[in-house]
Amino acid sequence: MKSIIRKALTLLTVYYAYMVEYRAELILWVLSGSLPIILMGVWIKASQSGQFGLSSVDFARYFLTVFVVRQISVVWVIWEFEREVVEGKLSPKLLQPLDPVWHHVASHLSERVARIPFAIILIFLFLFLYPQAFWLPNLGQVLLFTLAVSLAFILRFVIQYTFAMFAFWTERANAIENFWFLFYLFLSGLIAPLEVFPAHVREVVLFTPFPYLIDFPASILVGLPVDMTRGFLSLIAWILIFLGANRWLWRAGLKRYSGMGA
Repeated sequence: MKSIIRKALTLLTVYYAYMVEYRAELILWVLSGSLPIILMGVWIKASQSGQFGLSSVDFARYFLTVFVVRQISVVWVIWEFEREVVEGKLSPKLLQPLDPVWHHVASHLSERVARIPFAIILIFLFLFLYPQAFWLPNLGQVLLFTLAVSLAFILRFVIQYTFAMFAFWTERANAIENFWFLFYLFLSGLIAPLEVFPAHVREVVLFTPFPYLIDFPASILVGLPVDMTRGFLSLIAWILIFLGANRWLWRAGLKRYSGMGA
């Protein structure tokens, strides 16, 4: 156990040092996730003349929370893994007594810690400009949100890492992610909360992994009605499904890997 903890701390320390070398780039990454803030203005304006069941303050709080969820759950592993396979950089990692995925996990977790201060500054700036949106969720909401957003990050990572496995068969595995992102954009709650979807559409979407990546954790913190049991069970189920597919594709892909470009 001590050996595992020591390896984990070493990986996190190394990747954190690497991440903070590019502070300006980190700021740009944080700003690139500000789409929910832009959409917030659109929906606040729409709520003043439409009947959506949510007030302008509800929309402001929802999209502010979506911004937080996006900062925590953003994933880029497919581009890193694809480059490693195409350029042959995966080969030395296969010689290490450590599954290469842990390098990517450490990279993502370290980046989360490095970007948090910049994200907090943007949140405080928004609340300063729009104080009506300020609210204090209770302890139960905070704990459930923390669990939900952590599972959402794991699911998002496992999904993208599973798509990355196709880099063993094609040099453009990220094309799969780009296609997937179109559905993610519209069905996850990033563009609009599921609460404003027609009831029959919402019921269909809830059978997919998309709403549990953003809408579910965001709705918990804001206080919108959600089915907690279904939400958490769906998150766990989809994680296990994609994890199983990932491990199968990993074993099959290694048989094809030739270290090209090394």
